[in-house]
Amino acid sequence: MSERILDVQSLTLKFGGLTALDDVSLHINEGEILGLIGPNGAGKTTCFNAITGVYGPTSGDILFQGKSIVGMKKHQITKQGIARTFQNIRLFPTMTALENVLVGADAQHSTGMLTALFRLPKHRREEKQGHDRAMELLRFMGIHRKADELAANLSYGDQRRLEIARAMATGPKLICLDEPAAGFNPAEKVELMDLIRKVRDQGFTVLLIEHDMRLVMGVTDRIVVLEFGRKIAEGSPSDIRDNPAVIAAYLGVDEEDAS
Repeated sequence: MSERILDVQSLTLKFGGLTALDDVSLHINEGEILGLIGPNGAGKTTCFNAITGVYGPTSGDILFQGKSIVGMKKHQITKQGIARTFQNIRLFPTMTALENVLVGADAQHSTGMLTALFRLPKHRREEKQGHDRAMELLRFMGIHRKADELAANLSYGDQRRLEIARAMATGPKLICLDEPAAGFNPAEKVELMDLIRKVRDQGFTVLLIEHDMRLVMGVTDRIVVLEFGRKIAEGSPSDIRDNPAVIAAYLGVDEEDAS
């Protein structure tokens, strides 16, 4: 059995009178691809935001490698080893593809301002390592020939790949992908499935939010389903596919009618 890398315990998050997450518990095993699905407004991205430090939970705990990360700032959580992409692409459009990935690699640098200012050997060494790693990730994504192109000039699909490369450059153990297939055509979605598997095979654990059920069912090891901020199901793709509660949530019918 793989060790749990992330353990979300009884997570509740309220915004005024609105309960966005209600006593949600889930875990991710090391080396796993876990899908987090549910209808619009189910709380999926809110859960991502709590895990990555955008929101602080009202109650509950989030353990990463056995250590609570509740109360940590976003950059501290990145340092711990959690990276994410966004539903709406957030690249630096006037920077090149290479420069965008270097921003991610910089999260692993330990040199301070004076070391960088005087370009001491440690800074130069980290700078070269970051450049080499960035080019390696661009090559892994198949966009290394576009390293010097501005991010704004890349195709939509290449921008998605670049965002994943930047996340990988931070040196994470867990990568959270928020609807990476949004805007992709069917052929691109097949390529994305292969890419997600390759990311996992590189030693990363993956948490995936995605609306495309064919992609989710085809690439995940296990799935957690949310509805109205509560967990309603958890299991293998085949278990989830035939679960009456999940069918009811997506089709808007009673569970008895769905079974």
